[in-house]
Amino acid sequence: MNKPVVPLTYEQLDQWVESLRPALALEAFAAVIGILRGGAPLALMVSHATGADVAFLRYERATREVRWDSTLPLPEPGSKVLLCEDIAGRGNTLTDCIAFLREHGLIVRTLTGAFDDFSRLRPDYSIDASGYFTLFPWERQAYTDRYRADWSRKGAQQGSLMADDHEYTVYAIDLDGVLLPDLPLERYEQDLDAALAERDALMPFERIPGIDVQRARAIITGRPEMDRARTQAWLERYGFGHLDLVMRASDEHDDTPSGAAAHKAAAAIRRGVTHYIESDPVQAILIARLAPLLRVIWWNAHTRTGTLIGASVWS
Repeated sequence: MNKPVVPLTYEQLDQWVESLRPALALEAFAAVIGILRGGAPLALMVSHATGADVAFLRYERATREVRWDSTLPLPEPGSKVLLCEDIAGRGNTLTDCIAFLREHGLIVRTLTGAFDDFSRLRPDYSIDASGYFTLFPWERQAYTDRYRADWSRKGAQQGSLMADDHEYTVYAIDLDGVLLPDLPLERYEQDLDAALAERDALMPFERIPGIDVQRARAIITGRPEMDRARTQAWLERYGFGHLDLVMRASDEHDDTPSGAAAHKAAAAIRRGVTHYIESDPVQAILIARLAPLLRVIWWNAHTRTGTLIGASVWS
């Protein structure tokens, strides 16, 4: 995949649907129908925005079978419905589902989160993602190596199953303030050598409740690459030496909060991470803004509590 990735968050999609509300309301849809599973969130958003009933279709890609999957009955022939899917792709999902509804005498309009260069049809309502690869919030695990491997096997072996979404969760963690106490910045400014020696002698914190640090993918730290040897020695000493250590390249990112955050966000995406634990609240906000689909948790070591962070540019 050589296209630039455009991540769409739940909030962005909700705002987009809300911007369409006047036009959607005028359509007077008898029902909003989501194709399970990707079309379901959008169908629910449209239902809340317009007040129309929501229902679902289930589509089997291997057999191209379409089934009505709702406690509501199919709308009466001649009714207008809105069919929702996450993306208008190159496959047959949308066209087969449209044909199914039309066979039941329904007038079908379509809404997808995006369409791109490979879309077989242009939906009535959609975000133009031509030239880009769109990633939706329910696809955040697609960054992970295991998900991509399973998806490739699924394509090669018809009928092979993907694991449950939560099984693709991959953590990475910050170092200072998460595994060990974070020294005040003034200490480094007063006497760098003494501060580094003090840091090397620190004991690790107790474990993070609910998180098995030993199973994390990597430690992604703002420490510069020049500190690798002493940092690796500390990790080996306390049983964390098996974790991939990702350090900041000073020629690419400076040591400001924005520089460190840019390094951490890029490293997390590059290594297929779904969750990142950060000790600094300002950096957590910046990371969340740079990587919208990454679950960023600000970890307060003093209270031993984590806060899920979401951030987007405000204008």
